[in-house]
Amino acid sequence: MLKQKSFVFNIFSENTYILYLETGEAIIIDPGNSDAAENRKLADFISTNGLKPVLLLNTHAHIDHVLGNDFVHQKYGLSPQLHKADLQILDALVYSSQFYGVNATASPKPEAFLEEGDIVHLGHEEFKVIFAPGHSPGSICFYSEKHKILWGGDVLFRESIGRTDLPGGDFDTLAHHIRTKLFVLPDEVTVYSGHGVPTTIGHEKKHNPFLGELAGKM
Repeated sequence: MLKQKSFVFNIFSENTYILYLETGEAIIIDPGNSDAAENRKLADFISTNGLKPVLLLNTHAHIDHVLGNDFVHQKYGLSPQLHKADLQILDALVYSSQFYGVNATASPKPEAFLEEGDIVHLGHEEFKVIFAPGHSPGSICFYSEKHKILWGGDVLFRESIGRTDLPGGDFDTLAHHIRTKLFVLPDEVTVYSGHGVPTTIGHEKKHNPFLGELAGKM
């Protein structure tokens, strides 16, 4: 049975997710833990529940989603997997942190790069990689068809979308990929985003003010 625990970390109120099975195997998605207290909170949950992290996944490499990469690497021996188009952003983590007044340790180099259509495994569970750039050049989502759940990073939020004013962002690109990659999923799919509360594909097709015209075409 697939279970999930979420945390809200760092000054950007970023959502970090742990997906885990009864066997104890776990995936960490977008570790945003940024200080000793947040590191301890993440580690205590993993320890208390007898979990063994086996994968570290980044939906994209913006600072708020990768601040905990080094901690996870040091603690559990994992290196991140992400899309190669965000490698330059990942490599600039420490430099970027200076603009936000955040202490950051460089992320370990990626263990592997993920592409559209790749399947990530956690025991018997499968998560399909959906490439949906626009917020960042390498934004990806992870979709469980079995559970009708999408972990979408900063691509799509409840009645909002990822910002596109950062380097490599582009509204038209983001909107195109939401329409062609996400809005074709079943309406009942739950979307767990990188910030804020969950939503569903159906809700966003009807109520997202940024995508009204797109939704009307579906």
